[in-house]
Amino acid sequence: MNKRYWIYIMGSLSRNAVYVGVTDNLLRRVSEHRSNMHGGFTKRYRCHLLMYFEEYSDIRDAISREKEIKGWCRAKKEALIATMNPERCDLAADW
Repeated sequence: MNKRYWIYIMGSLSRNAVYVGVTDNLLRRVSEHRSNMHGGFTKRYRCHLLMYFEEYSDIRDAISREKEIKGWCRAKKEALIATMNPERCDLAADW
């Protein structure tokens, strides 16, 4: 079985904050963000909505992409989200 990895963008309910991360288990990681399991940015700004994700088979590619996106300005991140999720809804709402 091939291992899978995801980069993802979580957003706050107010849509004022976004967080970019990488994981090997997207379902678990979204759940952790929603339950504020870990302190830091996503807990402080309540980034509980899955806004965007990409799947990778190589962790190095996923980490490279995460770093690339983290380096972008806010407008570029918003444009990327809009390619998959123009309504900015929670992609994991029914998970």
